[in-house]
Amino acid sequence: MTLDNSSPLDQAMQRQSRLTMSAVTAAVERRSATLAYQPIVQASRPRNAAFYEGLIRIIDDTGRLVPLRDFMPQAENTELGRKIDCLSLTLGLQTLIEDPGLRLSINMSARSILYPEWMNCLRRGISDDPTVGERLILEITESSAMGMPDEVKGFMAEVQGHGISLALDDFGAGYTSFRYLRDFCFDMIKIDGQFIREIAAKPDNQVLTRALQSIAHHFDMFTVAESVETADEAAFLIDIGIDCLQGYYFGAPTISPPWKKPPSLASR
Repeated sequence: MTLDNSSPLDQAMQRQSRLTMSAVTAAVERRSATLAYQPIVQASRPRNAAFYEGLIRIIDDTGRLVPLRDFMPQAENTELGRKIDCLSLTLGLQTLIEDPGLRLSINMSARSILYPEWMNCLRRGISDDPTVGERLILEITESSAMGMPDEVKGFMAEVQGHGISLALDDFGAGYTSFRYLRDFCFDMIKIDGQFIREIAAKPDNQVLTRALQSIAHHFDMFTVAESVETADEAAFLIDIGIDCLQGYYFGAPTISPPWKKPPSLASR
C-alpha cells in the first residue's frame, strides 16, 4: 500500500489538473476549439500585418476557453498533444481557404511529423488548394526540433517544395545545437520573449538579442521578435534591424479575425 504524503493543497491541485486534462481530452475529441489570431507586423511598416499567428484555444463543455498553460505542458509529449496539433492545423487550413489573401502561421511540435493523421491533414490541405501552401507558415518549437533533427530535415525537404515556410519558434529558449541549426533550412527565427521584454533598459537582453539576430541573418533567416509590449521595446528592435515584431503592443490574440473587422465610423 502506497501512502500519499502530499499536502492537501498539492492533492487539490493534482485533482484539478486531472479534471482539466479530462475536460481538454473530451473537447479535442468533440473538435471543440477555435483559433485566436495575433498580428506579426513589419518593422519597416508597423501598421501593417505581415501575417497572423493562429493560436489554438480549446473550449470546454461550459464554453470556457481553457488556458494553454493548464494542459499543454502535460499534453506535449502524448497523443493528446498530437491531436491538438491536428486540430490546430485543420482550423488553420480552413481559415486560409476561406481568406485567399491571408498568410497564417500555425504551431506544431516536431513530434507531429511522425503522426500519420497530422501529415495526412497537411497533405490533403495543400492538395485541395495549391495556394494554401504558399500562405502557410509552420512554427516548430526549438526544443522539439533539436530533439529529432533528422526527421525535421526530411520534413523540410518535403513541405518547402510546396511553398510552405518554416519558423523556429522560441529561438534561444532551449538548448540550441548550432551544428543542427546550420543544417536546417528554417525561413524565419522567432526570438524568445525572455530576451525581448524590457530590452530597451536591459543591456544583457540587448547583447543576447543582437547575437541571436546575427546568427539568424548569417543563415539568411528572417527574424521575428516575440512578446513586444512597449513602445520603447519596439523602437529599440526596429533600430537594430529586426524584421518583424509580435506582441501585445501591436495586438493581443483575438478569436475575432482582425482582418475582417468592419471599418470604423471615422473611415466610413
